[in-house]
Amino acid sequence: MKLSSSRIFILFAFAIIGISLTSCRSSKKSDSSYYESNFEHNKKDDRKAGKHIIGDSKTGKKLVKEANGWLGTPYGYGKAEKGVACDCSGMVMSVYLKITGIKLPRNSAQQQDFCKKLKKKDVKIGDLCFFATGKDPDKVSHVGIMVDDNNFIHASTSKGVVISDIRQPYWVKTFKGFGRVPE
Repeated sequence: MKLSSSRIFILFAFAIIGISLTSCRSSKKSDSSYYESNFEHNKKDDRKAGKHIIGDSKTGKKLVKEANGWLGTPYGYGKAEKGVACDCSGMVMSVYLKITGIKLPRNSAQQQDFCKKLKKKDVKIGDLCFFATGKDPDKVSHVGIMVDDNNFIHASTSKGVVISDIRQPYWVKTFKGFGRVPE
């Protein structure tokens, strides 16, 4: 069977779209027990303390400032260019390289392996949060940078680079852990 160039182009386009739609995507199954045991939310404590920034490191603040410069960047699988297009791990890799000079691995699962695991109480501004948003509920496929106690910045496939609340049901359901990039 001989394929015309237009049919080859259409097949290639569908393959690219399929890859894009599975990256950083939701999974119906996920074990949220780790998240629930580390994130019991107490509104009374929030009111008493007020919203505050976790940690106080200069590097963490610089990381968040740089990451904020990526807000609104459209999603692009395999991309890592501020203002043009990026995926979650590409943005995190670029932000860390620019601010710290540390070159992180290119994908979110490898980034998690590269990091020191943290408990919620030890998380600081600029630390990473990891999620299993793909077909495999046990495999990390999404990463973001913590900007305060409850919010993280990341590249969403549908909205581009945004800030999200880690306590939202979707993120609770897909949460896999926190990590700190070693110095």
